[in-house]
Amino acid sequence: MASNLKKPGSPSPIHVLLAGDHQVLMAGFASTLSAAGMVVAGQAKTPEDAISKYSELHPDVVVLDLRFGTSMTGMDAARSILLKSSQAKIVFFSQFDQRMDQLALVMQAYKLGALGYLTKDSDPDLVVEAIRQACSGQIYITPEISDRLARMSISGDTTPQSSLDEREMAVFKMMAEGYRNVEIAGKLKLSAKTISNTSQSVKEKLGVSRPADITRVAIRHGLLLD
Repeated sequence: MASNLKKPGSPSPIHVLLAGDHQVLMAGFASTLSAAGMVVAGQAKTPEDAISKYSELHPDVVVLDLRFGTSMTGMDAARSILLKSSQAKIVFFSQFDQRMDQLALVMQAYKLGALGYLTKDSDPDLVVEAIRQACSGQIYITPEISDRLARMSISGDTTPQSSLDEREMAVFKMMAEGYRNVEIAGKLKLSAKTISNTSQSVKEKLGVSRPADITRVAIRHGLLLD
């Protein structure tokens, strides 16, 4: 009978917390990791559950769906985890396409502190490599995304997501939908002065001044339906 005891001198397996609500995809990831000798320490089906299980399990790496969840997203969960543990090692995954807003979201994920970004159809070898590199504290970017981000940087492309902070982004979206500053202040439960200052910052960062221009920027980057 095979022994479960660890052999002397053998490296400890990487313990991974999987967080996402796509059951088939999660099962595929779990199978890939097990085949590579890694341990699936736990699985979370909501961002809130991911935060709780990280605190409970202390995995080596968290593989986290960037956009799953309702009131809270994968990005929110990662932010919360990193606030509690700055040494947390997070690899995001999401559906990837060539839209500028999606690329900006990838950049935002890395700026937040993620060590890797995978697409949902990534080759199993890439999944394993990303987790291994993240566990050792190294940043991993797939060749496809690396190439697109490099070209975006060279061409000088910018997006609201890459230019605005979290509060500015929330205000920007409401401005694009036609809300006045006083209405935005009420919805976000902030002072009118704070919203006025934030909206001015948004205009300066995006290089626009008229409400119609704000709306056009939002539509162009897929943040508001035309």
